[in-house]
Amino acid sequence: MYNLVIDIGNTNSKLAVFNEKELVHFERLKELNQNELIKLIEKYQIKNATVSSVSKDVGQLGAFLQQSVNYLPFTTKNIGGIKNNYQTLSTLGLDRWAKVIAAYKLYLGENCLMIDAGTCITYDVLTANGEYFGGSISLGIRMRFEALNHYTGRLPLIEWDKQETVIPDGNDTENAIKNGVLQGILNEVEGFIAIENKKNKGLKVIITGGDADFLNKQLKNSIFATQIIHEPYLVLKGLNEVITL
Repeated sequence: MYNLVIDIGNTNSKLAVFNEKELVHFERLKELNQNELIKLIEKYQIKNATVSSVSKDVGQLGAFLQQSVNYLPFTTKNIGGIKNNYQTLSTLGLDRWAKVIAAYKLYLGENCLMIDAGTCITYDVLTANGEYFGGSISLGIRMRFEALNHYTGRLPLIEWDKQETVIPDGNDTENAIKNGVLQGILNEVEGFIAIENKKNKGLKVIITGGDADFLNKQLKNSIFATQIIHEPYLVLKGLNEVITL
């Protein structure tokens, strides 16, 4: 049985097809195309589908999927055994909740810190007994570069290549900005991990998102290296789990 899951983010849309738990197809798109979705549904004979969106109304997409497959609307009411203590469920990002569900299913009985390095950087904690209390939302890498340029008179907008693995010394203005942003984010991430390590024993640190490769490479030689798990499809896996709740 094939499932289609779609994650509409701030920058891109990600879609995946699962055969039960196995990921068999993945795409990252700037815009969703209904004709391409029809081809995908026909190719895999999709039976079920769900959608998470951080910024867009999925009414039209949901209506299309409802006509084509067994469509399950995804909300924060999809619990799946987790005790959700978040105080404002109406404002809890669906992508954050999908990650919590994925961590609960993939690492049952483990304390988990999920770090999603995308347009924003989010930190979410799920305890070993399946309780979720929320977390933190911070500026992502691109957003920090843009903020420095926008709110100052002379600092340039730096085009950062995600493939860069070395944080440069601040020996000129461009490198000073790169050092401040990248080292600042790394310090922030390590700080969050250190704080949660004090609260939760045997913590697993699950890193996902568009800038996860950078963080993963920076942390592989840190004192936290043995805790780090890179899960690039965490949101999509969580959405797939919802279909089977």
